Amino acid sequence: MMTSDPADAPLSPAAEAWLERHVDGYSGPGVLTKFGFGQSNPTFRLSTASGDYVLRRKPLGRLLAKAHAIEREFRVLRALDGGTVPVPRAHALCEDPSLLGAPFFVMDFAEGRIFYDQRLPGVAPDERVAIFDGMNAAVAGLHSIDPFAIGLEGYGRPDNFVERQVSIWTRQYRASEGEAIPAMERLIDWLPRHLPREQPVRIFHGDLRLDNMIFHPTEPRVVALLDWELSTLGDPVADFAYHMMVWRIGADLFRGFADLDRASLGIPEEADYLRRYCERTSRSELPHWKFYLAFSLFRVAAILQGVSRRAQNGNASSDDAAEVGGKAAPLAAIGWEIAGS
Repeated sequence: MMTSDPADAPLSPAAEAWLERHVDGYSGPGVLTKFGFGQSNPTFRLSTASGDYVLRRKPLGRLLAKAHAIEREFRVLRALDGGTVPVPRAHALCEDPSLLGAPFFVMDFAEGRIFYDQRLPGVAPDERVAIFDGMNAAVAGLHSIDPFAIGLEGYGRPDNFVERQVSIWTRQYRASEGEAIPAMERLIDWLPRHLPREQPVRIFHGDLRLDNMIFHPTEPRVVALLDWELSTLGDPVADFAYHMMVWRIGADLFRGFADLDRASLGIPEEADYLRRYCERTSRSELPHWKFYLAFSLFRVAAILQGVSRRAQNGNASSDDAAEVGGKAAPLAAIGWEIAGS
C-alpha cells in the first residue's frame, strides 16, 4: 500500500492486474505522474503502452466524512457519457484501498487546453470573448439536462436543497474550524433566514471554474468538464452563482475580475454573462441573486478552511494548501458585504 503520493512511480503487479481486468484495451506497464494542481483528489496521468489515461484517487490519510467522493464522480461521468455535456469517458472504479492506498477511478485523457488563470493572460480580447461564451454554453448545457432522464435518480436529495447546503457547509466549516472568522459567523446566522424558493432540479456540479474545463486545442469550446467530486442534484442557480462569484473577487485574491478593466480585456460584464446564460436555459431572470452570491462565497470559504486544516494535518494534495486555505477569511468578508448590501 502507498503511504505517499508517487512521482513517476510504476504500478504494483496487483494494480496492473486490476487495470487489465477492468479497463478495456489496457496494456501495461503503467506509470503514474502526478499533475501539479488540485486541492481535493490527487490526479495523475497514467502513461501506458495502450495510451494515456487519467487516474483520480482519494487523498491518503484521515479525511472528513463524506469528502473526496470519487465514487460519485464516477457515477455522474458514466451517466453523462455520450450525451450533450462534454465529459471524459470513465472506465472503471476501484474501491479497494490496498492497490493504491485509497479508492480511485480511471478515465480517458482529454486532449486540449486548460486555462488555470480565469483572467486568461496572454489571450487576445476577441479570443477571450469567445472562450467566455464557450464556458457559458457548457454551463448552460449542463443545467438544461433533466437528471432523471439519464438515470441519476437517487444521486442526491433534491428537496430543500439550498437549506441543506447551508447546513452541510456550516458543519464542514465547524469540522475544520481554526481561528475564528467573524464574517463566517455572520453568514451562518444570515443565510438560513433568507432562503430562496426552490428551483427546478438539475445536476449541481459544485465547482464550475474555468480551470475545471478542458477546451478544444484550437476552438473556443469545452471538450471536457472535470472535477465532479462535489456534484449532486439540486439548485442550478446556486451552481451558476458559484461559477460567477469571480466577478465579485479582486485579481489579487483569487484571480477574480472585480477590479479589472473588463471591457478592454474582453471579459463580459456580470449582467451580460448572466443574461446569456438565461437565454440558453430559457429563463427570464435569476431570482435572489444576492443570496446565491453570498452563499457561494460562504461555501468556498468553508471549502478553503478544509484545505487549511489538511495543510495543518500534513495530508494536503497541493504544496500551496496553507496559502490557499488562508483566503477563507477575505472571501467570507466579501460574502458578508454582498449579504448586507
